[in-house]
Amino acid sequence: MSEKAIYILLTDTGTWFSRAIKLYTGAPYNHASIALDEELNELYSFGRKVYTNPFSAGFVQEHIDRGVFFHQKNTRCALYKMKIKQEQYNLLKQNISQFKSFSSQYRYNLLGIFAMAVNMELKRSNAYTCSQFVATVLERSGIALPGKPPELMRPDDFPKMPNLELIYEGKLHDYFSVHHQPVRISNAINI
Repeated sequence: MSEKAIYILLTDTGTWFSRAIKLYTGAPYNHASIALDEELNELYSFGRKVYTNPFSAGFVQEHIDRGVFFHQKNTRCALYKMKIKQEQYNLLKQNISQFKSFSSQYRYNLLGIFAMAVNMELKRSNAYTCSQFVATVLERSGIALPGKPPELMRPDDFPKMPNLELIYEGKLHDYFSVHHQPVRISNAINI
């Protein structure tokens, strides 16, 4: 049976919002993203749409050379690799495609952050936190979560998944030099 690899990226950008979350959780990383490739060209999450406005947030395709990661050069990260079945990978791509197709309909679930803090499962239509999004697309693709519903998953819960392999930990911008892969420079406008 054919297997594919996907990647879960946990980060700490050092923005005021991430520092506030870290103050509460005490966890080293407070943002989760999912990638379909090791080069992080297809990296998705829920977060800022515009770097200068943390309240303009929703479904985003993240880029290392733009947005928050570009401006926060000292972003620390942990990158995990997960091998999944080809069928699960196909479902995952379909799920992410659905989010991409209707991206304007999704928003950031700020209330979900507060609900998580009191261990309350809060489902909101078309609203996700970063970790809820990653957990949701994993679960919809037939990948088991570590004993929590997506609405209660926090970034520090993902390393508890048994089939994750840590492949890199350090500064996000150093990842490409460590792996001898140049950071791609996009032609898109820096947002």
